[in-house]
Amino acid sequence: MGKQYQTESLQSSHHYDQEQTARSAPLLEGSSKADKIGIGLALLALYLIWGSTYLVMRVALQSFPPYIMGGLRFLCAGVILYVILRLRGSPAPTRKEWLGSALIGILMLVGSNGSVSIAEQWVSSGISAVALAAVPLWTAFFVGLFGRWPSRQEWVGLVLGFAGVILLNLEHGMWTNPFGAALLILAPVSWSLGSALSPRFSLPAGLMSSAAQMLAGGAAMLLLGLLMGQRMHSFPTVQALGAMAYLVLFGSLLAYSAYTYLLKRVRTSLATSYAYVNPVVAVALGVGMAGEHITLIGILAMLVILTGVGLVSLRRKS
Repeated sequence: MGKQYQTESLQSSHHYDQEQTARSAPLLEGSSKADKIGIGLALLALYLIWGSTYLVMRVALQSFPPYIMGGLRFLCAGVILYVILRLRGSPAPTRKEWLGSALIGILMLVGSNGSVSIAEQWVSSGISAVALAAVPLWTAFFVGLFGRWPSRQEWVGLVLGFAGVILLNLEHGMWTNPFGAALLILAPVSWSLGSALSPRFSLPAGLMSSAAQMLAGGAAMLLLGLLMGQRMHSFPTVQALGAMAYLVLFGSLLAYSAYTYLLKRVRTSLATSYAYVNPVVAVALGVGMAGEHITLIGILAMLVILTGVGLVSLRRKS
């Protein structure tokens, strides 16, 4: 029994190292022109789509309660993706893969996206996106707990990032509601923990992993919303329905597919660069289309966080 456990542990460790190496490998110089175009389009999709979802979520929240909105969004996207993959011959997840997907889905979707959904009842979409820019910083920390501690440059980035998050709490939009501020601190922590743990769990291959996580996370979020007494008291507005359709088709199906595509072809720091491009897009859309305002302290906090994230993401190879 002990020997079998050691063998499984070694295999798990080997699988983890292989996956981390594959994710951190730079794009090969010999990549075809089609690959480079595909990578560029995938990055553009993440930057624009995930940058816009913060504002779109605020529109959906006009009719949908936070957890009901998130639960329906991810359940619908998960069902669509799951059916498509099964029709194309992808195997169904095993029981062990469902359990792993449920844990990661709850951490990343309920803990992170759900927290943002609730916080956006009081906090602007731009500030929400800035808070989520701390994802790479927290990811570096959690990955370090599993044996890959940050370099000196990354530590500087982590310190700057934490300072920026603290400064962000002084921004008027967050300070007026400490509960919303706490949720925006929890959101990137939960997402990053799920990201750091995912290579250590048995998950379905390819896009089936995203489908299983969205199904499990969406179901958990919807159930939590119902248990909390969240209900829809009237039929959603046309704007809210349009926002929900956008979140399902673009924010979940298309963006998740683009992210998975990037993870297989570029280093992780480039794939996760959406975290510090999204705030710029979100703030611009919030100010330009929704009449949102951001104070000087909020702008300064954004610059500090983005500087920290940049130091972590653009680290030199050891």
